[in-house]
Amino acid sequence: MPRAHVHIPPSAVLMIVGAVACFSVLDGTIKSLSVRHPVPLLVWARWGFQVLAMLLWLAPTMGRRMLHTRQLPMQLMRGGLLVGSSLFFMTALSHLPLADATALNYTTPTIVIVLAIVFLHERLTPTRIAFVVAGLAGMLMIVQPGADIFKGTSLFALGSAVCYAVYQITTRMLAGEDPRVSLFYPALIGTLIMTFVWPWFGSRIEVDGTDLLLLAAVGVLGTVGHFLFILAFQRAPASALTPFTYIQVVFATLIGWLAYGDFPGALTLAGMALIAGSGLLLTWHERRRALINAPEPTVVD
Repeated sequence: MPRAHVHIPPSAVLMIVGAVACFSVLDGTIKSLSVRHPVPLLVWARWGFQVLAMLLWLAPTMGRRMLHTRQLPMQLMRGGLLVGSSLFFMTALSHLPLADATALNYTTPTIVIVLAIVFLHERLTPTRIAFVVAGLAGMLMIVQPGADIFKGTSLFALGSAVCYAVYQITTRMLAGEDPRVSLFYPALIGTLIMTFVWPWFGSRIEVDGTDLLLLAAVGVLGTVGHFLFILAFQRAPASALTPFTYIQVVFATLIGWLAYGDFPGALTLAGMALIAGSGLLLTWHERRRALINAPEPTVVD
């Protein structure tokens, strides 16, 4: 019996596109601020303003329930991983073109497969091996070992992808938690960690009014972006929405080109296409396997 086509509400697609647009503008703003301010301060502001925004948004209705979790150690671990990912990625942004750093960060799905096989004992199939190899090949085409772009900062972008992949694995283990709590904890932990960490870098707070507004905008963009993700995933299966997240690479390329004059070369563009293509095919393949084994969950239009 043929399976019914899963309806993807246009509103969910628009929310995902809006979310990655927020993240792209956020990254472009961080890149401009990194010229004038140390990365640890930017990470502190990124999560600090998100905590403030979430408190204004959720505290009146949730109160102490914002901190209610049955798996506190895992939530603390996720917060640490997200801080590590932010530190690595913002460091990469301060030196690499925006599109390159974004594309390298999209090797996360490839790393998630490897980690899921090692730690969650998921099955290794020839198709998954092919996608992993394709993702790694795309990464090498962007990094180009031996070329001028291959600097330590490229490794920071890959380090960010590794941290975020482990973050996603731990998030899978918290499927029963309130998504608002799971969104608040990483921001809170990130703010607390960076409050103690960044002064050790000898940083002094010297921020003018314009930059203060930009830092606040970074926190708001992050909060809105994550909130749009939550709303979208309440309306459609994650496997159906994931392909639309790759439009962030397009946004990053356009912002990098228009704001900084950085347009990727042919080999870099080919690497981006290979990473995005392998990610899209992987999502389609995994969704097809899930449909064969069980029907997709009902979505809300």
